[in-house]
Amino acid sequence: SVPMQLFENYPFSVFQQQMEMDIKIMLDPENMENKVGLKHQSAETRLPLIAKKKSAPKCQKIVKGPRVPNLWSFPAFPQVDCASLLVGEDTAAGTLSQTGRRFILPAAKTTLQTPPALSKAGLFHEFHRQHRKSAEAISGTSSSSRGNVAPLPSSSSMAAARKTKPVWSYPAQQLELAQTQDPCSDWDTVVCHGTAEQKAPGFLALQQHSHLSWGSIVAFLEQAEELVKDLAVPSATIDGKKLARVASEFGLPENPNKSDILSVIKNRSAVEKLFSHSQGGSEMADPEIQRVSRCLRAGGAARSRQQEWASGVIAASWRCWNHMARVKNSLKESRRRHLENFSVRAKHLAANWNRIRTSRRTIIHIPSLGYSQRIREQIPDLAVQQNMQLGRLCDILDANVDVIYICPLELSEELLRYYSKLLGLRAAPRAGHPQDTRDLQDRFNILTPEAINSFPEQRMCLATQLKYSPRTLQRIRVLTQGREAYMVGGVPHADELAVADVLGVPVLGSGPRAARLCRTKSGAKRVFAAARVPTPPGERDIHSKEQMIRALSQLILDNMEVQRWLFKVNEECGGNGTAYCDVVSHLECYRWLREERHRHEVWSESRARELALVKISQELPGLLAQHVQPVNEKRFPTWEKFLQTFLSQGGVIEAFPFSGSVTNVTVDMLIEPTGEIQIVSSGDQLHAEGPLQSSGTTIPQRSVDPAVLNSLCWKIGETCKSEGVVGYFSVDFVAFTHPQTMEQQVWATDLDLCYSDQLALTQLVLYLTDGNLDCGSSCLEAPPGPKKVQSQRVQDEGTRTPPPGSPRCAVASSQLWHCGLSGTSYNVLLQSCEARGVGFDLQEKQGTVFILYEDQKRHRLGMITIGEHLQGVLLTFARNLFIIHQEISAPNMQGETNFKMAIQEIEAILGVTAENKLKLEEEQPWEADALKE
Repeated sequence: SVPMQLFENYPFSVFQQQMEMDIKIMLDPENMENKVGLKHQSAETRLPLIAKKKSAPKCQKIVKGPRVPNLWSFPAFPQVDCASLLVGEDTAAGTLSQTGRRFILPAAKTTLQTPPALSKAGLFHEFHRQHRKSAEAISGTSSSSRGNVAPLPSSSSMAAARKTKPVWSYPAQQLELAQTQDPCSDWDTVVCHGTAEQKAPGFLALQQHSHLSWGSIVAFLEQAEELVKDLAVPSATIDGKKLARVASEFGLPENPNKSDILSVIKNRSAVEKLFSHSQGGSEMADPEIQRVSRCLRAGGAARSRQQEWASGVIAASWRCWNHMARVKNSLKESRRRHLENFSVRAKHLAANWNRIRTSRRTIIHIPSLGYSQRIREQIPDLAVQQNMQLGRLCDILDANVDVIYICPLELSEELLRYYSKLLGLRAAPRAGHPQDTRDLQDRFNILTPEAINSFPEQRMCLATQLKYSPRTLQRIRVLTQGREAYMVGGVPHADELAVADVLGVPVLGSGPRAARLCRTKSGAKRVFAAARVPTPPGERDIHSKEQMIRALSQLILDNMEVQRWLFKVNEECGGNGTAYCDVVSHLECYRWLREERHRHEVWSESRARELALVKISQELPGLLAQHVQPVNEKRFPTWEKFLQTFLSQGGVIEAFPFSGSVTNVTVDMLIEPTGEIQIVSSGDQLHAEGPLQSSGTTIPQRSVDPAVLNSLCWKIGETCKSEGVVGYFSVDFVAFTHPQTMEQQVWATDLDLCYSDQLALTQLVLYLTDGNLDCGSSCLEAPPGPKKVQSQRVQDEGTRTPPPGSPRCAVASSQLWHCGLSGTSYNVLLQSCEARGVGFDLQEKQGTVFILYEDQKRHRLGMITIGEHLQGVLLTFARNLFIIHQEISAPNMQGETNFKMAIQEIEAILGVTAENKLKLEEEQPWEADALKE
């Protein structure tokens, strides 16, 4: 039998469509066109692949098993319906909205009659009445005419018809409204059929004035939507002022009850009446089913055979709704239990952290990419992308730590031996002899969930696959029995809480509320604003085309020196949801704007400013359609496709630095359960696939004064801490030299609540060099090799001063790919590189190591090059890429790779490094010293 949890991933709209089809069949049972859909009702049901049981080997490092689809997910962040937005803009606003924007003259005003809107119930009665008339005249019509009855309107189309858009008013009009209206007077939000109208003025006003507590308000509002949907309430009005006050009183583990939700509803009496009626029946009963059933019962003995048959259809549908209600209640209870247990264990971890961090313990690493389903479906090689943090194994650097690494792929014995040997080099750098390697297989375990192949058509994240792998979970319980253990996940996902609940271990990570608040691009902007750190000029929470044009017009007018503007989708990752446009070079009225700005001494108060807004707004739609360039052209081949995703998920508009020299810096931070904040890694980004996509890093960062960077990081860390963030997260900065002041500026641009690839690479660098990274001074040092130690002893004979550390730096990338790699085995590749001098010197603790992800496709790999001087390490890294390309490519081979762009990026960096070395020798001694290294 199929597990009941499978219904969670089943599209809920399918049941609504089934109800509409049943009603059409009931009203016209003889029409075969209405019955033809019954053949395909089960066509979309996909069951897991059940593999035959296999006897497990005696010594097994990789575990397999069945899996079940996603049982629990984070509450969805409020989003906007694009279809309703565009329809409402063109139909409801009409010509009057164009006049209000001053796009047409007042004399040309016309009045368009708006068609009357009918409620859903009214449409149903009208449809039933018209069909009854056609049935009475059936003897005088052909049989084909009976199939021309229009279908019932769907709930989404009715919701789109109900929604309206606020009219765009100019700054002068907005100022007048702001002076005459109380900002708290109209924060009311209407919830229609379980969905809040997010484009209504009250909702937008509440969002604008409550951005600091917006996460709590969203969580509370989602509970209100669920209650309204369960009670089948057509409409409920939420008091925005009460909502903001009550929502702030609930903490992370708490959920509002029904009385709390009812306290913020204005039409409470009507809702309570429906609530009292729903106690005796199904909470999810469709009003249409109830109405038709009452009509059928009212017929008494006069009911025909067709009505009796229709009654059976309704009864079956009713049973389906009741079953779904039980499934939904079960899932809610499961989610509530997971969240409560997560909170209890988080408190225990915080209370005992100082003891746990110094005692014998096991760290369970789950490098899961817990993005939403629509994002995971767009990630190529999802399993490989989740396996790029094998550097987490290096936590065994601490003698008290054992590591359990959950791998999303089945690693061959060859790869397992490779990592055993690589981690065994830990003893060699200390002694300086290759033969001193150790077997550390008892310190780490690489486990693969058995459910990775059970659902081939669903791109589940690693946490979900582990959740439905009982044998792997049992193996973890055995390995952690009798000792302290905790989990370190990846991108937060609800199933991490479910796995932690099964294992009975705490999670070193943020809860759902903090993750929901900070995981989007708009959420990151809110955190930076609360931290009061410099950010690029821009606008967040863009959900409509009108709002986008208005915001971009204002930004262009206020920042005329900015040449390029970026558009970032809220929930996308890795630069895939980014597009850019060089607006100024294509804006026809730009010269006129500059002239007008120079003519007016007080530009902000001049009337020409409003005219400038009109000119820019008129040009932007056509300009963006022609000149916007998405970063990921395969996913977004046109501006229209990108705009659809941008508006549906929401996003931000952001200025690109107006400088010829721009550097991106990533800083990894840790907020411990006790609240202590640490900076654990920093690096300058490499861009092998364009300036807006990171593909590597140089460790440590050398672009920004460490004191300035640390100050910004502490502010952001304190703000994240106040929002409930715990565990690892990374912050992206952009540094550039202002062309007018010639001073360096640093902007905070992005925030990711996850364990980053850069941090995993840094862990491997520290493990191989036995080094220490001081992020306070951006200095990486390693103990000197045996030769240097011996010479130091001769010079300092008779003294007991320990020898000073040797400076180190590293160039690392986890995103190298080449189609020619798939035709070469790893053994052949490593032997060829060793013959060409590509390897790691155990005595000097410098050289190159490779990170191998899988041995099926073998088209991706990672590489780390370590040395003493940045210029030398960059040259070695580029030389290694050239050697690998020569070894795996035929003379006339044409294939895809990012090796060439990586080499070009390094050449550009080397040119800038040589130039800066001469310029900054006297101006900034600390940076000149860094460049010398």
